[in-house]
Amino acid sequence: MAILLLVFFLWYSSLFFQSFFLHRYAAHQVFTMSKRTEKITFFLTWLCQGPSYLSAYGYGIMHRIHHAYTDTEKDPHSPSYDGNMFAMMWKTKNIYQDINQKRIEVDQKFMKNVPQWEGFDRFAGSRISRIAWGVVYTILFAVFATAWWQWLLLPVLFLMAPIHGVIINWFGHIYGYVNFKTTDTSKNLFRFDFLMMGEGYHNNHHKHSTRANFGGIHWYEIDVTYVIMRILHKVGIIKIKSLIAK
Repeated sequence: MAILLLVFFLWYSSLFFQSFFLHRYAAHQVFTMSKRTEKITFFLTWLCQGPSYLSAYGYGIMHRIHHAYTDTEKDPHSPSYDGNMFAMMWKTKNIYQDINQKRIEVDQKFMKNVPQWEGFDRFAGSRISRIAWGVVYTILFAVFATAWWQWLLLPVLFLMAPIHGVIINWFGHIYGYVNFKTTDTSKNLFRFDFLMMGEGYHNNHHKHSTRANFGGIHWYEIDVTYVIMRILHKVGIIKIKSLIAK
């Protein structure tokens, strides 16, 4: 039971910070926060993503490129141009690393106001940090695992962020339903997105990429991340731009 609770907690906490911080803040900037809160969020993202930590800088730029070139040869991750999900994951990893380590030239329009904490990213994304997290997770499994099959969940923790990414960027362009006709293959994976906390409303997001709420087109499309964001907005931790405009 302890292992299942650990996996449950890390799945949703890692997913929340990927959606809240990396996606909606770094890439789309649908809300603002203070620099102090931003640094705290960097740390919490590392704490929850552990060995699969993603830089806000690398993720933010890569995701903007994805929106600009969805389902074309320039898309960092598209089922239309990658033979299988593993090929797409490998390609995405290489492009992310090239951007994050500034090995390729990026158009300035994709870099505007993307948050970056270079010193922390060097540490959080380092091999030492990733190995250390791997050791911690392995020790936890050694102490709390009560059945052999629970060990099959350990690789999921090692690859949590890439798994979240492939669910949306592979399956979210193949399976599901659409609310809007778009020029790409984006789809909504679930009527109620219990698995991806709102990220599964991918077609909605591609149609209205600057909306803080990915759901809300139908009553059953509840974006859990957005619900949490509304609470954070209400208590003054963040400021959602669309709410301020109203």
